[in-house]
Amino acid sequence: MQHSRFLGAPVIVSLYFFLCTAPSYGQAHTKGREVSPLTPTLKPGEYIWHPEVSPSGPVVVLVSIPDQLVYVYRNGVRIGRSTVSTGKPGKQTPTGVFTVLQKKVRHESSIYKGAKMPHMQRLTWSGIAMHAGHLPGYPASAGCVRMPVDFAAKLYSVTSLGTTVIIADNRSATRETTNPGLLFSGKTGSAASKFQWNPEKAAKGPVSIIISNADRAAYVYRNGTEIGRTPVNPVARLSGSYVYTALDEVDANGQREWMATASSSGGAPDLKDVANRLGIPPEFDADLRQLITPGTTLVLTNLPVNAGTRSAPGFDILTD
Repeated sequence: MQHSRFLGAPVIVSLYFFLCTAPSYGQAHTKGREVSPLTPTLKPGEYIWHPEVSPSGPVVVLVSIPDQLVYVYRNGVRIGRSTVSTGKPGKQTPTGVFTVLQKKVRHESSIYKGAKMPHMQRLTWSGIAMHAGHLPGYPASAGCVRMPVDFAAKLYSVTSLGTTVIIADNRSATRETTNPGLLFSGKTGSAASKFQWNPEKAAKGPVSIIISNADRAAYVYRNGTEIGRTPVNPVARLSGSYVYTALDEVDANGQREWMATASSSGGAPDLKDVANRLGIPPEFDADLRQLITPGTTLVLTNLPVNAGTRSAPGFDILTD
């Protein structure tokens, strides 16, 4: 099954969170203008929105820094596209894989009085969010992702806490994995027998997995807390980091369908082939399968997992 693919590349709210809104102070937010789906190039403030083409299923948001565009997918089908304004030089928007941590229809900076952030969706507790703002036609924020007012409201209506957001820059490859999370299922293999499984550490919340070639391990997280890990066989010829999202569909064999949503280096490996080679213990695999739901995300990477940043809720899944 072919799906669209984008190739590109916890703490008290900090001062940086408010700084990301500062450039909007005194500037009118861009209302936005909807244009035809066939419009090849969007001008600042223009957007396309057709949620009816895919009425249900998991939502994935992809922000392209080089293109200054955001793409919205639901169950593997693109339902929207809009112009954005990301971080200016010196205050760049971080690239990586994030989840929506908090949503507020009306939010205002407590430092810059009058700096409003309508339809705010927080991506990190250290200061990055998506929200309506001023779009001058180039990167101008201090780290946040600004969107047209109308589009920000529409996007807000289809996301939920835990929705995956990928911010990519195809001119930079991911260099370190932090606060990992994300998941995947497939056939079991041989070798790995020593594994840990402690789902009681986090009874609910978004489930996620990262499979690290460097560590030869798979890590399972729920609500940012590690609930399991197992040794795995390395994936041959893996180069870079790849992101997948589970869809609300299964194939003829009852296997979950996945959308390759982002990559830091070329075409994403076929997950069914990868699954045949990992050698996940059958008991571990069976437990994982029970946790997979539409919207679950998988990161497959040749980088090691950063052991110092795994613990708190609201983690960043993969950051550059």
